[in-house]
Amino acid sequence: MSTSADKDGIKPPSPFYLGDNSRQTKDKHHHSTPSISNYSRPSTAGTAASSVVNPFSPPASVVSFSVDPISSGPMSAVTAGVAQYEVQEAVPRHGVMARPRTISYYGSSRPNTGDNPSRTNSGVRLRETFAAPPARPMTAVSTSTSLPPPGKTTRMRSTMLEDPSTLEKPWVTTKDPYARIAYFLTYSVAFLGIAASAVRCYYGYKSVPLITSNLCMVLDEDFNSDTDTTFGPSGNWFREVQLGGFGNGEFEMTTSSSNNSYTSNGYLYMTPTLTSDMIGSDAVYNGYTYNLTDCTYNSTNPQALPGSLNDTGFDATAYYQSCGAVSNSSTGTIINPIQSARITTRNSASIKYGRVEVRAKLPRGDWLWPAIWMLPVDNTYGPWPMSGEIDIMESRGNGRTYPDQGIDYVRGSLNWGPLTFLNAVSKTFGWWTQRRTDYGEDFHVYSLEWTQDFLRIYVDTRLHYMLELSFNEPFFTRGDFPSVVQNGSEPIVLQNPWINGTNATPFDQRFYLILNLAVGGTNGWFPDNAGNKPWLDNSKTAMRDFANAQDTWYPTWGSDGESGSFIVDYVKMWEVC
Repeated sequence: MSTSADKDGIKPPSPFYLGDNSRQTKDKHHHSTPSISNYSRPSTAGTAASSVVNPFSPPASVVSFSVDPISSGPMSAVTAGVAQYEVQEAVPRHGVMARPRTISYYGSSRPNTGDNPSRTNSGVRLRETFAAPPARPMTAVSTSTSLPPPGKTTRMRSTMLEDPSTLEKPWVTTKDPYARIAYFLTYSVAFLGIAASAVRCYYGYKSVPLITSNLCMVLDEDFNSDTDTTFGPSGNWFREVQLGGFGNGEFEMTTSSSNNSYTSNGYLYMTPTLTSDMIGSDAVYNGYTYNLTDCTYNSTNPQALPGSLNDTGFDATAYYQSCGAVSNSSTGTIINPIQSARITTRNSASIKYGRVEVRAKLPRGDWLWPAIWMLPVDNTYGPWPMSGEIDIMESRGNGRTYPDQGIDYVRGSLNWGPLTFLNAVSKTFGWWTQRRTDYGEDFHVYSLEWTQDFLRIYVDTRLHYMLELSFNEPFFTRGDFPSVVQNGSEPIVLQNPWINGTNATPFDQRFYLILNLAVGGTNGWFPDNAGNKPWLDNSKTAMRDFANAQDTWYPTWGSDGESGSFIVDYVKMWEVC
């Protein structure tokens, strides 16, 4: 059975090879078709045969099919055309291996372009038209090594630069006589500056007064006991119970209730509460008499009792003002709207020279007034402030935006003066501040160091001292008081109450410790017209005005029971021994 190839007169194609052989066998008669060089050109008149190339040949990377068409007939022209090409070895580029290729499967000569192409030629061209494109290799093969790096090129010399040998350098041949002086002068000044800094640091360190005497522990309270033990007969703390304002016109009453002072988880809490929660809001403003049955006025003011060292007679008015109150809407008097706490070591611990440490976190809330301070056991030099007062820490619970030092400030001071109405605290006070937070954020240690030569009050470290005072002159001289003062219309010749004392007098007696949380007051601690203060100090209805503004200040105390509480971690007291 004859095939279409037989009808066309075309023999089946011979197998093709992918290899380096430049010539392939065509048929059993060993008719060979030379491979055409990639660099040859078609033969034309006047062109050398060596430059002939078949324009229909596939790329060099593909080995073409080879076929021996029928020798008779017009195809002979195709075969004859092959003889016109001369094989020329191609010169490969650097790094690329030349691969041989054979004549096209459909003949290497130019197709017949006559008007009447033969049947054989037509079949060949028809098959070439629908033939699939030849396959190409998937990868390029290179057996040569990588190109060597380019050689170092010489940079062209700029014609804008002068020859270095022609530049003048007078400083090489001639030395500046002042250069050596400037050299030694510079390094001498630097050395002197370093030496002076070292000397200053040394003498600054040596000038810091320290307690060099032995210290004996007087009180070590960590508040790990329960509330009843802490404030019981054998406890270290005594609750003062009063509502007279403690000489500052304070708006709270201090109680013995565990609602206002208690211990929990190793901490002491002093928490302010509303009196209206106990007796009702109406009773606070009108028609109610409130008596403190456990009032401690007599025990905390022994100088007012007959037979005391400073007997001035019993002051019944002061007693009733400290232990009871009556609300009357007509006169504007009310029951103290806040209940809080004030505790002392009067009956357990006191020192004369020594050291005190209190680690505490301050309360946050408008018009809260926490304090750590000391009073003399005996008013040896007279009533306050003649016998002195040591304020280790005082603060205001108002926020950082409060214009007169809020909770981001703590203050230390000494209160002293030759008369009950003449206080020279303005000459002995100072403060420290937190620049990015406040003292209600975390616990801080408030310390006192006190000897017969100096007194220092600081927070956390001696570098953060609020007050550092050397007892290098008598306090009466330090105060620079006038010889005559006016008490109303009566002139008073001023006398020195410490004339027989030392430079440390009146701070040369035994003092005990007080912790308290006050609220408001009319003594000027909260200046008028600052921070939307709702009362005026000189007003007779200051406490009522404060209570009427409860909706503005009470929310700032917090509702968690801790934000507005004065929390103490530990208290330690040492005495020079």
